[in-house]
Amino acid sequence: MKQQPVKNIHNSKRVLGSTTALSVVIANMIGTGIFTTTGFLIADIPNPVTILIAWLIGGLVALCGALTYAELGVRMPRSGGEYHYLTQLFHPAVGFVAAWVSLVVGFAAPVAAVAVAFSEYLRSVFSNIPVIPVALAAVLSFSLLHLWNVKLGGRVQNIITLLKVVLLTALIAGGIIMAPESSHSLSLADFSTTSLFSPAFATGLIFVMYAYSGWNAAAYLGGEIKNPSRSLPAALIGGTLVVTMLYLALNFFYMTAVPPEALAGKVEVGHYVAEAIFDSQGGVLISLLLTILLMSTLSSMVMAGPRVYQVVGEDYPLFRKLSRKSKGGAPYVAILLQMGIAMVLILTFTFETILVYVGFTLSLFAALTVAGVFVLRMKHGRTSGYSTWGYPLTPVIFLLIMGWMVAHTLFTKPLASIVGLTTLAAGLLIYYLSRHKK
Repeated sequence: MKQQPVKNIHNSKRVLGSTTALSVVIANMIGTGIFTTTGFLIADIPNPVTILIAWLIGGLVALCGALTYAELGVRMPRSGGEYHYLTQLFHPAVGFVAAWVSLVVGFAAPVAAVAVAFSEYLRSVFSNIPVIPVALAAVLSFSLLHLWNVKLGGRVQNIITLLKVVLLTALIAGGIIMAPESSHSLSLADFSTTSLFSPAFATGLIFVMYAYSGWNAAAYLGGEIKNPSRSLPAALIGGTLVVTMLYLALNFFYMTAVPPEALAGKVEVGHYVAEAIFDSQGGVLISLLLTILLMSTLSSMVMAGPRVYQVVGEDYPLFRKLSRKSKGGAPYVAILLQMGIAMVLILTFTFETILVYVGFTLSLFAALTVAGVFVLRMKHGRTSGYSTWGYPLTPVIFLLIMGWMVAHTLFTKPLASIVGLTTLAAGLLIYYLSRHKK
């Protein structure tokens, strides 16, 4: 089939380098999930080997998604991520609902969650700090930073993401060195392959994929990345590989440093393990470390999310104000909108109650976007540049595992599923209403 051009419309300046794109992926991925979800997993799946396999599968699924998104991003190099891809490949209504999900579920809620977690960990170091005001101040500060100047925001993001990776690596290495006598070996005696096909394992993957969410973050900045045909695949694939290795190492550290059953149901897993290994002072140290890690995550989400709303403003007259930019090139109205929603959510946000809802809803659109590569190939043929490695097996693996997760969630977590589907219906209603407004 003769290759046809894919429609691309963007008016953003390409000012972000490959290092910034990579740091946005890593920073988006390493957030609250890795420091909270293992406790939930152990409560339902007591075998540590099974849990490590879940984290490995999560990394492979994220990598399959990154390999596929890279082709979509190279051939449709505009900011907006799923919104742009689904609009071009399926229907504007599908893209609009994806943008609505990004606003409510994909970024505003996680920004609020990360800000509260940042404040909580900071309070464990400085006990007199008020949680809610500090969380609001954190969202305000990073919003103003990225609103002011795109290049400056990118430089700050690079620095704090590098610091995040160095500190996380130091935590893993330090824990292994400092706790040789209290280590626990992982036994295969209680492991059963049937556990990999259980409903508990499928639901556990929802938690794992929440921790891996963000592997597609560079796609939201596609219109501002220099040389996207090379930088975008490198950022998506490289960032996912780095984080997968860190996640496996960190979970191995968790479950060998202390008895796995001691972590069951624990939310602050990282803090608990640090206290057990490094004593109470270690708990203070880990809290300070996690504060820095979460600062990087918060910054990257504040940076990536508004690019979705910006391109919605470029495409829909009713939302035109969202496309307005500051002198430094930042979509300031979109940034302020996300900041406002996140601040409202901070006052009522509960991480545990929204985790499955977020994971379920985002999984639906990630799967639909990956399926879009088949539509892209049918409509426009294969590109002479970057193509999805392992096609068609790579996207098929992603879709099969995502479909299995979503199906189990519909039956085991019906309330979260219903709320997620209601969110989609609300977005679709807003789309059809907006079509009749000038």
